[in-house]
Amino acid sequence: MSELIPIERRKLSDSVQERLLAMIQNGQIAPGEFLPSERELMSSFAVGRPAIREALQNLHRMGLIEIRHGERARVAVPSFARLVDQMSDTVRHLLTHSPASLEHLKEARATFEMEMARIAARRRKDADLKRLRTILATQAEFSDDALKFLEWDGKLHREIAAISANPIFVSVSESMFRWLSHFHVELVRSLGEEKMTIAEHKQVVDAIAKGDADGAAKAMGDHLTRANRLYRQGKKKDKAG
Repeated sequence: MSELIPIERRKLSDSVQERLLAMIQNGQIAPGEFLPSERELMSSFAVGRPAIREALQNLHRMGLIEIRHGERARVAVPSFARLVDQMSDTVRHLLTHSPASLEHLKEARATFEMEMARIAARRRKDADLKRLRTILATQAEFSDDALKFLEWDGKLHREIAAISANPIFVSVSESMFRWLSHFHVELVRSLGEEKMTIAEHKQVVDAIAKGDADGAAKAMGDHLTRANRLYRQGKKKDKAG
């Protein structure tokens, strides 16, 4: 007789979560629609309120439902931006405690942003160039405010990605910048590299305006490589001090 496998004991909330997930995945409850009330779920599944609430909170953390005070939970409308946002705390924790992962993300971002600049040079329209130059001018106005300067830095990179007309590119660009910004704000404040950053951004925008895809990619790559190098130098000074 073969060895028997013990029966796994499951929490009631796990079973509730599984059933609700099935209802969402098979389209029984469509995106944007409300789920049954807690009382209705308690009656349908024959479980108490704690099991219902724990299951709903788990689905909320997964980004599958929205929970608002005073309203029934509803199925979230699918969004790549929502998916990436759900990862933010985990990614920030990873980058803080894994220097290798931080370096890998910087490398990945540089490659991604170079391609965004290349695509922008091929697809840009006059209205796109106007927005880029407005953002660049506004960033220059905040050279004495590190947080605002960094904020408009992110807006420039996001706008370059937006020229692709691909919302996934926009979300990825925005998210990578947000994840890395925590590690760069002190660099901007302490090293006084604002003028160089503005000059490099202008080179990227000028190449995009000319339709020079290779030039835009190179300018972007040079810019991010310098920024990453300065960050590493700044960290070495901090340790030495």
